[in-house]
Amino acid sequence: MFGLGATELIIILVIVVILFGARRLPEIGKGIGEAIKNFKKSTSEPDEIDITPDKKAEESGDSKGNQ
Repeated sequence: MFGLGATELIIILVIVVILFGARRLPEIGKGIGEAIKNFKKSTSEPDEIDITPDKKAEESGDSKGNQ
């Protein structure tokens, strides 16, 4: 995993705990988890349907309204 061993991961974890504090870690983890979940959801959903009327339909609609 990126050439990181157990010692490096423990050092990184200690630095994160010092920076953010033990109380904020669950909040940070929850936020990261939700971000990953939303990203996966958005990539698996089909694209939105475009319901913008065509120019041709607008022109025929205007001529009907003018008569």
